[in-house]
Amino acid sequence: MPETPTHADPMQRLVAIMRALRDPATGCPWDIEQDFGTIAPYTIEEAYEVADTIEREAWHELRGELGDLLLQVVFHAQIAADRGLFDFADVAEDIGQKMIDRHPHVFGSESRDKSAEQQTRDWEAIKAAERAAKAQTGTLDGVAVGLPALLRALKLQKRAARVGFDWPETDQVLDKITEEAREVQEAARDLPHEKIEEEMGDLLFVMANLARHMKVDPEAALRRANTKFTRRFEWIEAELARMAKRPEDSDLAEMDMLWNAAKKAGL
Repeated sequence: MPETPTHADPMQRLVAIMRALRDPATGCPWDIEQDFGTIAPYTIEEAYEVADTIEREAWHELRGELGDLLLQVVFHAQIAADRGLFDFADVAEDIGQKMIDRHPHVFGSESRDKSAEQQTRDWEAIKAAERAAKAQTGTLDGVAVGLPALLRALKLQKRAARVGFDWPETDQVLDKITEEAREVQEAARDLPHEKIEEEMGDLLFVMANLARHMKVDPEAALRRANTKFTRRFEWIEAELARMAKRPEDSDLAEMDMLWNAAKKAGL
């Protein structure tokens, strides 16, 4: 049985623990079997759990959730090391250098006397140069396909807007939403499911564009809407329980009345 890693440095200890877990002779069978593809869903899930903790301001949980997310990075790095690709030190070195390169106003000779908007433009220019160095010359090149659909829609729209492919006024986006909603309604009447899905996708895409025009993070807005819906529906369930009823014993009219009561109560 291998010894438990006891490195004084917590980061070195974590890397050593993951190396031991992946050891073909003495490691954990489950950890040994994993690859980039099987671990990726856990990585995404852990990132969302960090976001959830922040959204709930559950600061006592954040330390643990950040640890879970860090473990995902260490896991991927160890898989890469096992294949002779790179290791965790390479990952840390690369991101450190990237931060230095992208902040010439902090680590270089550029002036720090610039607005946040100017810094954002400079950041995007540096990223564009990095993409060009990778032969990613198309406007939309480098927008990861594996991103959540809502986030990817937002990034695609931002890229297109940089080269002038964008509505200049929010009212035009609202008009497009009305048009797309009408097309969804028409598709629902007599078109196949695939066409309904396509039209629904168009509507959601334009909704993301509206959020961008109104400087709203659509992901954050939807998370808050989900939280609000959960809070109000749980209140409905509690009120029904006081009447010795469950939601399935109620009907839409009664639950809608309770929903409005919850809304009036500020929930």
